[in-house]
Amino acid sequence: MATGAVVHTFTGSLADVDRGVYEELSIRVARHPSETDAYMVTRVLAYCLEHTEGIAFSEGLSSTEEPAVVVRDTTGRLTGWIEVGAPDAARLHHGSKLAERTVVYTHRDPVKVMAPWAGKKIHEASAIVLHSFDPGFIDAAVGALERRNTLTVSVTERQLYLELNGATLSSAVHEHPVA
Repeated sequence: MATGAVVHTFTGSLADVDRGVYEELSIRVARHPSETDAYMVTRVLAYCLEHTEGIAFSEGLSSTEEPAVVVRDTTGRLTGWIEVGAPDAARLHHGSKLAERTVVYTHRDPVKVMAPWAGKKIHEASAIVLHSFDPGFIDAAVGALERRNTLTVSVTERQLYLELNGATLSSAVHEHPVA
C-alpha cells in the first residue's frame, strides 16, 4: 500500500444474472493519494462486474507492470487484464499479449478514451472491449462514497443497479469494441 493511501471497505452482495455470479462481497481498497474517487469507484465496479475466481486488485497506480485488476488461475498464470480509466495503446497491447482476456472500464467519455488508440498497434484489439457507464452515474456514486461502504450490485441484461450506502443508482453498462 502506498504511503498516504486511504483504505475504503465495501461489504455487501453481487448478483450478476447475466453471468450467473452470486457472491457476498468484502472488499478492501487502498486509494492511492493521486487516485480520484471516480477512478476508485470505477475500479470497484470493474472488480464486481468481472468477478470470478482468482480476481484481485493489483498494486494499482503504484505498479506500472499490472492493470488495476487482475485475474489469475490456480497456477498463478494471468488470465484477465482489467484496466481502469484511460490506458494508452502500448499498455493495452502489452496486457493483451500477457492475458487471455483484456477489458477496460472507464469513468470518462469513451470517445475521448478511444481516440488516442486509433491507428496504434494493439495486440488482438478486436477482442478488447471498453466498458462505460451513463453520464453522471459514477459522479453520483462518488457522492454516496464513504470510508466504510455497504453496497449491492445487481446486473441484468447489461443494466447495472447499484445501492451504495442507501443511494440507489442505475446505469447501462455500455460496450465499445476497440477495433
